[in-house]
Amino acid sequence: MTKYRIKQVKSVIDRPDYQKRTIRALGFTHNQQIVEQEKSPAIEGMINKVKHLLKVEEID
Repeated sequence: MTKYRIKQVKSVIDRPDYQKRTIRALGFTHNQQIVEQEKSPAIEGMINKVKHLLKVEEID
């Protein structure tokens, strides 16, 4: 079972509303937080939308 370890490295202040909602949907509540998500097409799509705000690594 593969997971992503995702860290939010940039703030969502002054970002479009869709990016703020995507960050919230990934499970982030504040900057510099780390969350783990199961690998799925939906999560990959969300990561792709806000990849400039995140640091992503794949874990087993």
